[in-house]
Amino acid sequence: MRILRLIVPAVVSALLLVLTGCGSDDAGSATRAEIKTLRIGTIGTGNVLTGPVGFAHQRGALLPALKPLGVDAIEVYSFPNGPDLNQALVGGRLDVATYGDTPALVARGSGLKTRLLAIAAVNYNAGVVAKDPAIRTLKDLAGKKIGVQSGSYIDRYLQGALKAEGIQAQLVHLLATDAEAPLNGGDIAAVALPDVNPSSFFHAFLAKGFHQVDSIHDNHPDLAGTSSSVSSQDFLDSHPQFGAAWQSVIAEANRYAKAHWDDYVNYEVSQSKSPEAVVRATARESYIPDEIFAPLGIQLLTGTKQFLVDQKKIREDFGLEEWFYRPDRPKQG
Repeated sequence: MRILRLIVPAVVSALLLVLTGCGSDDAGSATRAEIKTLRIGTIGTGNVLTGPVGFAHQRGALLPALKPLGVDAIEVYSFPNGPDLNQALVGGRLDVATYGDTPALVARGSGLKTRLLAIAAVNYNAGVVAKDPAIRTLKDLAGKKIGVQSGSYIDRYLQGALKAEGIQAQLVHLLATDAEAPLNGGDIAAVALPDVNPSSFFHAFLAKGFHQVDSIHDNHPDLAGTSSSVSSQDFLDSHPQFGAAWQSVIAEANRYAKAHWDDYVNYEVSQSKSPEAVVRATARESYIPDEIFAPLGIQLLTGTKQFLVDQKKIREDFGLEEWFYRPDRPKQG
């Protein structure tokens, strides 16, 4: 397998393949006069919304909340990873996107004009699994190949965990959906996986008989991930009421999901291809924050940004407050 240099900044990829599914005419640009169709980007498959906002959409609550902005329809586009999604967002082919903190921070630190509308989720878990029973800790992976989805919060967690323990390993770009065969075949010694529905691969692999080597919650809680809801500055300038309205949508969706937890977990089960027991084990109420910019989320984002700066994955440092979209403050940056 080819060894990858990790977290390539999103801007090094031309605005190519990922844009073809999102339209190309002026009526679909970020600066169009009327929104009409809101285009939302997510990570995953199936072009469906997930999480509390997806639950709101399923309940028929999302579109009515956006009607006053002239939104008549919602289209969802799924991407395999964050860097691909970044290209569509800054290319004007998406209006808003929800994805992991690492690609969102790298995009902003690469000079892309984005604003963080909300820290949509906090304290995301991820973990490393192996097949070889001799591999019990990260130290047992020194010099070995580990699969990980580059540019993701899982990638940043793995790099941070290895650095904290003084371990050198060979990191290979590998999507979680493609990880089982090379792990079974011995092409890689371990794989780092997300533990968030509907992509609950970490628990799913444990259920298949692979064993845990390390995890955020058990070993490196300071490396937990967050989910970022981001829009481009161009879109927000063209539609100045959207930012505050979207923040209200997220806040209400989060409140409803926590107040109707059993119904929400049933929704997560329906959205995932993983076994029901895996999805229920992965659903955590603590992932859903009570505030748009929750203190824990800011703390985790601060640590993630500093790590990415230290690793030179962020080319130009920036203040989080200038990135946060706060309707009561003038535009910055």
